[in-house]
Amino acid sequence: MFLTIQDVQKNFGNTEQVLKDINLSIEEGEFVSLLGPSGCGKSTLLNIVAGLLSPSEGQITLDNQKIIKPGKDRGMVFQQAALFPWLTVEENVMFPLKKEMKKAEAREIAHKYLKLVQLSNYAKHSPHELSGGMQQRVAIARALAVNPRVLLMDEPFGALDEQTRSRLHHELEKIWIETKKTILFVTHSIHEAIKLSDRIIVMGTHPGRILKEIRVDIERPREQHLEKMAEYEKEILNLLKVELDKVENEELQYASSY
Repeated sequence: MFLTIQDVQKNFGNTEQVLKDINLSIEEGEFVSLLGPSGCGKSTLLNIVAGLLSPSEGQITLDNQKIIKPGKDRGMVFQQAALFPWLTVEENVMFPLKKEMKKAEAREIAHKYLKLVQLSNYAKHSPHELSGGMQQRVAIARALAVNPRVLLMDEPFGALDEQTRSRLHHELEKIWIETKKTILFVTHSIHEAIKLSDRIIVMGTHPGRILKEIRVDIERPREQHLEKMAEYEKEILNLLKVELDKVENEELQYASSY
């Protein structure tokens, strides 16, 4: 299997267990979403895959190579675009390439990916001249410019308005189809996960763990199959409701013991 998460646990301090018994295999070219309530460890797991955090137990391998630190084989897109305000759009996309190649080659690659995200005409603009959605497209272009094998996305559209978010769903799906990148995507949005994913990993909390893996068997574009999407949404809502009810009962029992 291309990307393998095996028996991963993550603790912060001596008592707080954030992730428990995470086992997941992802095929090359697959679009997989991590979905669950706040506190279920979605972003923590993504950061472990990125090499920004280490698991307390277990391991993650990419093409049979153990992940122990960040690497060019994984590109990261965060909720905020995190662009350098003193650099142009073009220079932001070129930034991770500067140490690897000559400036002219880096610029050529930057323009290739700016064209892919439909921002070629904004190469010389500053980030503050762009909308939030356009800034996120620059961040995606920057992540793709290093040609990663896996694109890691941590709620990249969470701060955007619904109209912009919907438009970027369409853009991301086009990019994924064209580049054939493996994408691991963190989201709170059930609709977003169903719309974009081949497979959804529904996570529970206290501690974070996998409740169920759901393969989304709907033809793309999925907006043409709203009834089927609604069926998946109902299934996921029921799963999460049971989980949240369980957490509330545990908290009530804990409070009543004092």
